[in-house]
Amino acid sequence: MNEVDRKKRNDERLLELYPTFRVRIQQVIIELEDKGIRPRIQDAWRSIADQKKAFDEGHTKVLFGFHNATAPNGKDPEALAVDMLDDDSPLSLSKSYLLQLAAAAEAAGLVTGIRWGVPAKLIGAIDAAIASKNWDAKVKIGWDPSHIQPTDITIAQVKANKRPV
Repeated sequence: MNEVDRKKRNDERLLELYPTFRVRIQQVIIELEDKGIRPRIQDAWRSIADQKKAFDEGHTKVLFGFHNATAPNGKDPEALAVDMLDDDSPLSLSKSYLLQLAAAAEAAGLVTGIRWGVPAKLIGAIDAAIASKNWDAKVKIGWDPSHIQPTDITIAQVKANKRPV
């Protein structure tokens, strides 16, 4: 995707996010761009029907999640999750990109799925790679590493129309 289209896509997807989450995702994008990386928000808000499809295809383990958040009216998108790809290699995300994405997300008070499904004894290697900025570390990557969500709210709270600060 050319640079103009990538930025346009990101701007459009940012508008699908809950405002305080949007600010945090913008921080992630800026941090990665400052490193010469071209992050692209692939998905932000999802309808319940799209979430079910993702669930049926094995891309998510929940029928309602952070992607499905809406405004109190139940209609306007206010997603609390994005899937952020490396626009230079969207179909084959490198460990370097995923570690840098996790670091940028964590610096913004967010979390990625880089650790999801990784055996507990191997998570320390991810933590060490991020702490030492060893982007080429040989680590096991979790099952949804490009997914970003808040750390200060649960899916149950989102479903009950609570939102992060």
